[in-house]
Amino acid sequence: MITKYLYLVSSAFILLVSCAETDDYELVRTELDIRLEELLVQNANGQGKSFFILPDSDDFTSIPQDPLNPLNSYKVALGKLLLHETAAGSDPKMSQMEETYSCATCHPVASSFYSGRSQGIGEGGTGFGFVGEGRQIDLNIPIDSVDLQPVRPPTLLHVAYQETALWNGSLGATGPNFGTESRWVITEVVENNLGFQGVETQGLLGQSIHRLKIDEDFIVNNGYQWLFNKAFADVNESNRYTALNAALAIAAFNRTLLANRSPWQDYLKGNYEALSEREKKGAIIFTDKGQCISCHTGPALKDHEFHAFGFGHFDDSNDAVVLDDAKFDMVKKGRGGFTGNVSDDYKFKTPTLYNLRDARFYGHGSTFNSIEEVVRYKNNSSLQDQNASSNLASEMGAIDLTEVEISDLVFFLENSLYDAELLRYAPNSVKSGNCFPNADVQSIIDLGCD
Repeated sequence: MITKYLYLVSSAFILLVSCAETDDYELVRTELDIRLEELLVQNANGQGKSFFILPDSDDFTSIPQDPLNPLNSYKVALGKLLLHETAAGSDPKMSQMEETYSCATCHPVASSFYSGRSQGIGEGGTGFGFVGEGRQIDLNIPIDSVDLQPVRPPTLLHVAYQETALWNGSLGATGPNFGTESRWVITEVVENNLGFQGVETQGLLGQSIHRLKIDEDFIVNNGYQWLFNKAFADVNESNRYTALNAALAIAAFNRTLLANRSPWQDYLKGNYEALSEREKKGAIIFTDKGQCISCHTGPALKDHEFHAFGFGHFDDSNDAVVLDDAKFDMVKKGRGGFTGNVSDDYKFKTPTLYNLRDARFYGHGSTFNSIEEVVRYKNNSSLQDQNASSNLASEMGAIDLTEVEISDLVFFLENSLYDAELLRYAPNSVKSGNCFPNADVQSIIDLGCD
């Protein structure tokens, strides 16, 4: 009798364990999960939920990359340092600004690689604040010597999932830029002739535009020679210590900047408890009635296209300064300003939606101050820039969300897509020993480098 009893208990235990190992996810899977999965599959180009999953940052075989710039661990490690290295800021217009800024000045990790303020300031800025929001124009610097961007710097997150760079996609020789070759000289992006994709081209062009100088003297004097040797072992030593290879290293690192630890990514991998019920409702709005997923798709939640939603520009913002040499009329036309095609006018690249709550300003002209403002804007038909009406995206003003739906969608965007561990992408120090991402007097105080 005892033996029979023990056998029954043992069998029941094995059955429970077996169920736990195979069917647990079914026990926590709700009607919301079932509906959301149906919507994801419908929008996954036949690939299922995996279509939306980001790879690990060290899974180089799965990260999209330029065939001319294959990823390797040394190249990524080098790029991580160079992006933050203020010693690279050694080609300023004003000598007192030398070695006080870096690429990360306008893309600090503290703001999820968005600019910490509405308009990026490279050389000619002072201060950092807490997340880059405290940077201001140095009033001791002539305004025409300040490095001011005519559009808001987008985040570096998920740049691997684009073949062109900048809001108008002007940088890059492949993909959407096939056929635009005649415009490369006209629009001063002759670097496209090197044949690289946008991320790599931006890494090179950005050095000259933003007054950075990474040459052999910089590399040797700041202790970067060993990493260049490892990262570019296949390059002849006479051509190894160059601005181009620095650009390729920076681009390689930027391609690994993935918000792959967000709750949404956990959910996609099968953890149905990673999202709250409200977040799941917001995700359903995102993939269905809100029509967001028609443009914000794939692992990075952005397509390779350009769309017109009539967003305003920096001339609509009280705290932005646009310098006379910015060719602002072309900037405001977005893709059309680059291609010269009227059908492209006022179209801008689809941005990623991850870590939006750290952005603080939204749109290429920083004309929105919250995610909710953007959602409400797209929910009506009133344009900030009426010039965009002829090329307006079909989704604009066509979604008709209720107040509850807007609230749930915003909650999803703010929380489910937020990776709180991006500090893993910042170095502990840079080779020069300088403060970073800024090294001006006020930033040194703000950043605690003094």
